[in-house]
Amino acid sequence: MIKVEIDEGSGFCFGVVTAIHKAEEELAKGATLYCLGDIVHNSREVERLKSMGLITINHEEFKQLHNAKVLLRAHGEPPETYITAYKNNIEIIDATCPVVLRLQKRIKQEYQQEDNGEKQIVIYGQNGHAEVLGLVGQATGQAIVIEKLEEAKGLDFSKNIRLYSQTTKSLDEFWEIVDYIKAHISPNATFEYYDTICRQVANRMPNLRKFAASHDLIFFVSGKKSSNGKMLFSECLKVNPNSHLIDSIEEIDDSLLHDIDSIGVCGATSTPKWLMEQIYMEIKARLGQESL
Repeated sequence: MIKVEIDEGSGFCFGVVTAIHKAEEELAKGATLYCLGDIVHNSREVERLKSMGLITINHEEFKQLHNAKVLLRAHGEPPETYITAYKNNIEIIDATCPVVLRLQKRIKQEYQQEDNGEKQIVIYGQNGHAEVLGLVGQATGQAIVIEKLEEAKGLDFSKNIRLYSQTTKSLDEFWEIVDYIKAHISPNATFEYYDTICRQVANRMPNLRKFAASHDLIFFVSGKKSSNGKMLFSECLKVNPNSHLIDSIEEIDDSLLHDIDSIGVCGATSTPKWLMEQIYMEIKARLGQESL
């Protein structure tokens, strides 16, 4: 019999759990609730909350809204979002992750220091990601975003550099960037770096590698837009080339379910446990085994 196992360490991080609980609590009151952007980068969970009444809007729609209640997701928002809310009499349900809030505060303080014109505030993160947009907003758009080591090579090493990281990025890649800047910064410039990666996310990586390596086949469950999902899936692939990214039972490839002894189901910090369990049960059913 083929062993099928769910990684118990996978699933929502506490920031996402908090945001979803706040949404469910407000929706239970029966009032109209909007969410600025997808509450989590997982289409299945977004659809579940939509069926409960949550209305997802974009920033342009937010600007046109008045006298309403809007939930801010865990990713955080730039200062102008709060200004718009005040002007339009919008009640904010703020579910910004506390780890992200602390990072926003640090970048804002850095930007407001008197030596601001003499340094580059650099954020290691995904361009256009909701969290990164909120971080860049703390520096009124003046921060430099780099997505990988190669882009760090384009920094001005004659100027002071202050390096921060999106909370869900790879810890290993962050330290590679730190080492490169250290080796190339001018003797006349200063370099300060702040490891702002969420430990709940970073600590999952060694456990996920161990889980992925212990199975013949891995189904990594994640929304295609999840930055954390892409990063963690790449870690699975490093230790187990027979890893496959899926976001629903429809994407399970039956041809993979042969000539193996074990299957592992795991996911990102944006992946709901119920979805991993649904995929687990579907795999068991296709194998002719009993469900969970």
